[in-house]
Amino acid sequence: MTEKRHNVPVEPVPVTPLAFAGGLWATDLVEASSDPGVLESGGRWFVVVPYLGSAIFLRFATWRDEPPVGDIGSWQGPKVDSWRSSMSAQEYGEAVEATRSAIAQGLVYQANICRVMRTEVDLSACDIARLHLLLANQNPAPYSAMVRVPELGLAIACASPELFLSRDSSTLMSGPIKGTGRTRDDLTDKDRAENVMIVDLVRNDLARVSQIGSIEVAGLLREEVHPGLVHLVSHVKGELLRGTTWSEIFRATFPPGSVTGAPKSSALKLIEELELVTRDFYCGAVGWIDADSDQASLSVAIRTFWLDGQDLCFGTGAGITWGSDPQREWLETELKAKHLIEVAASHFPINSMGSS
Repeated sequence: MTEKRHNVPVEPVPVTPLAFAGGLWATDLVEASSDPGVLESGGRWFVVVPYLGSAIFLRFATWRDEPPVGDIGSWQGPKVDSWRSSMSAQEYGEAVEATRSAIAQGLVYQANICRVMRTEVDLSACDIARLHLLLANQNPAPYSAMVRVPELGLAIACASPELFLSRDSSTLMSGPIKGTGRTRDDLTDKDRAENVMIVDLVRNDLARVSQIGSIEVAGLLREEVHPGLVHLVSHVKGELLRGTTWSEIFRATFPPGSVTGAPKSSALKLIEELELVTRDFYCGAVGWIDADSDQASLSVAIRTFWLDGQDLCFGTGAGITWGSDPQREWLETELKAKHLIEVAASHFPINSMGSS
């Protein structure tokens, strides 16, 4: 259990449904569904698609710029050293070697191998909406999102830097990330090759629902700086076939190529064999869809925290190729987690001595 702190005014966690996506706060939940067909009836929806399992579509009546006053509780975060991992460094290294063996056999070209970290927290003092605000302040992300719906068991705070899908009328775009380092100098030829490989996969995914000849790589191997690390990012877009539904778009593109591998079907089988626990919401998709205007923005749910019972969870992983070194890949998973785990250790309000 996370350490108790004295003389800290802890506000009860609110039970009202609340969400944030696309820079707007959503309140007044009016509908929840697992059927993507509801998007065809119009409305603006908050969307959560777990890596495996049924999607969740939430229609809120109100979307506004500012959070609702008095509807966000405290956050008394867990110690940095309290987290336990679904894989040890040795187990992760063995999974890397097993992936390299699969590559040598011609089964896959690349696969993303992940682990899930978890730690117990005091639910009465941990409002996921407050964690979202802490992340927004200390780890701003272009595709940040949050949802809190207690009756559905939903509590997710996402600080994703990666675009899964955006839609602007008939234009569909994806922004896969592959390649991570502390600085630009850490990025290697292996990172660049891995990024190009996933760009090819995303091109194929989008082509399944796009007009012939419309697929375009709008940006390749761009460097993006985020708190504590640097990523290589590419963008692929296409023009949707007339009459394409969201159900068809999800079938063609999900799960995201950057967190699975190539070929995707073979990578999915390998991931199922090697990873020791389910990814849950990690590596799924989170964001919003406005079915009235055919606008949308969905992130890949990386850099994401979620509550599972009394546990706070966080996923981290790395893309494995033939050139992967097990120790280097483990350190990449550590790098991706380090700053976010430190942010999650924050306490708000701070204690009576003024420390956080």
